[in-house]
Amino acid sequence: MGEETVPTAEPRVTFSSGRVGSSGSSEAPDLRILHYNDVYHVDQASAEPVGGLARFITLCKEYKDGEQYQGQPGLLTLFSGDAFNPSLESSVTKGAHMVSVLNAVGTDASCVGNHDLDFGVKQFEHLAEKCEFPWLLANVLDPALGEDVPLGNAKRTHMLTTSNGIKVGLIGLGEREWLATINSLPPNLIYKSATAVAKELVPKLREEGAEIVICLSHMREPNDNKLADQTDGIIDIILGGHDHYYAHSFRNGTHVLRSGTDFKQLSYIEARRKQDNPKRWDFDIWRRDITSEVPEDEPTAKLVNSLTSKLQKSLARPVGWTAMPLDARFITARLKESNMGNFVCDIMRSYHNADCAIMAGGTIRGDQIYPPGAIRIKDITSCFPFEDPVVLLKAKGQAIWDALENGVSLYPALEGRFPQVSGIEYEFDPSKPSGQRILSVKINGKTYEPEKFLLVKSEGGEVEEIVDEESGILLSAMLRQYFMALRTVGQWKKLSDNWNHIVKDCGHTQLPSEVFKGESQVGRLGLHEHKENGDKDPWRKFLRSRLGYSKKPHDEDDDAHFEAGTESDHSGSDSDSQLDLEILLMRKFWGRWAHKAGVKGCVCDSLKEAECAVDWTRVIAPVLEGRIKIVGS
Repeated sequence: MGEETVPTAEPRVTFSSGRVGSSGSSEAPDLRILHYNDVYHVDQASAEPVGGLARFITLCKEYKDGEQYQGQPGLLTLFSGDAFNPSLESSVTKGAHMVSVLNAVGTDASCVGNHDLDFGVKQFEHLAEKCEFPWLLANVLDPALGEDVPLGNAKRTHMLTTSNGIKVGLIGLGEREWLATINSLPPNLIYKSATAVAKELVPKLREEGAEIVICLSHMREPNDNKLADQTDGIIDIILGGHDHYYAHSFRNGTHVLRSGTDFKQLSYIEARRKQDNPKRWDFDIWRRDITSEVPEDEPTAKLVNSLTSKLQKSLARPVGWTAMPLDARFITARLKESNMGNFVCDIMRSYHNADCAIMAGGTIRGDQIYPPGAIRIKDITSCFPFEDPVVLLKAKGQAIWDALENGVSLYPALEGRFPQVSGIEYEFDPSKPSGQRILSVKINGKTYEPEKFLLVKSEGGEVEEIVDEESGILLSAMLRQYFMALRTVGQWKKLSDNWNHIVKDCGHTQLPSEVFKGESQVGRLGLHEHKENGDKDPWRKFLRSRLGYSKKPHDEDDDAHFEAGTESDHSGSDSDSQLDLEILLMRKFWGRWAHKAGVKGCVCDSLKEAECAVDWTRVIAPVLEGRIKIVGS
């Protein structure tokens, strides 16, 4: 694993061939390469190196057009995968906003990464078609597409010709391990050993005239090292991804390099033909950290601002509907069963067909009751803002018991560790000593077995990881995909069939006409009645707006507004922000009044059948099911 170093904007030598003088003077290189991998956020971070696309582009332009590089070969920019997910932005755009980003960097070729497939193979193909460069993956084949056709219609190899006429052969390789982390892959995929495929295809690239062969990989460093060890130098350099750190080694005649993550680092590489063997290459490699000392590229900063403003527009759009109030208050999610917790945990469990799911109640950050009506994208991202991926674990029953015991150990403190669950029923007694409070645990209706192994959907733990943190997807992205699958009109055509199974497995949904009947407070307000001067009633108008009546749903197939150069329509976003402010003020002053008046609030009523007047989606209606029982409560 790469060593931690103090970030600096100055170039640092990663590897020297000895052919570049200490003053930087040397013979001109035959080949110049910029490499990066695993990028997710276009905005800068708070800690150094801050990264950010605008500063990253500044360095790209320096190496491409800088005065010191005039008269030298043109720059090749190579990417090693993972851009379309995970990030809060991607949970809204399904990766579409990263197309213009990768194109703006000047990418010449990329390897497919596991997260590039998070929104399904069809969505990857859709985004890849808009990229101005090829995507490579030689050793994962989809027989449904034809003989020797890679997953997602990627290419196995690619040949580039540099500005000075050098033919560069590229091959893309992935590892078997990350295939198991993607739940929406086509059936009957064929995985081939990276080493075997390299030994098959690299000689063919040489026969086609490749003077240098570069592997773009999306594999862990040990697998890249294994590839180098087993291929006897037939690959000149492996440019890797998947790991989120900077590292370099030279093994068995092949350089192995990975270049950090998230627009915070890059590698600049110069290659020169060996003086004693023109068919081999000397490499000089520099690391660059993108710190706050690097100035922002002004046009790119405008692009980032444009993407952000378009994102705000999408955040205000409804993505689903609920007939039930969703209780996301801290006093619920951190102390007892919550219908929001049940709903989310069921989706987590079904996503990888796990036996059960556990989520820390502190993951739910909304601290409010989301009333019946429209669920906006911003409701999802604000309630689940953390960029902590959901993982899949293999654990014994005793480990699950211990996790639940830990979760209730500080009850009744409002601790985020309190466990919300799916596929689990547990009972605890808060009067007992901490560590001895769990009385019983049932998993899928059966008493737990301490030594039985189970698949657990969770957010981490000291057990065997089937899907680790790097390979897991964000909870907000998981919820977005779930709501996509609920659409009954204009269904998103690029969504994988697996989500239809997840929707069916989770339950919680009904067609509007099936939502339970019964009089409700909202119904008595007559929101569907068109009375004379009704629109002048401010309270009625407010409620209609809050419930999302007549709001246009988010168009899951419309990626065009995230492309560079398109104009953004902000209509509705300002009024939505005003509505959020009014609700915030209402809660604040209601809380003060209720405290002074001694009035105790309660959860609002559910919607009745006639009020679920949406024709574009199924309606969710999660309820309490007795999954968590507290003795003496």
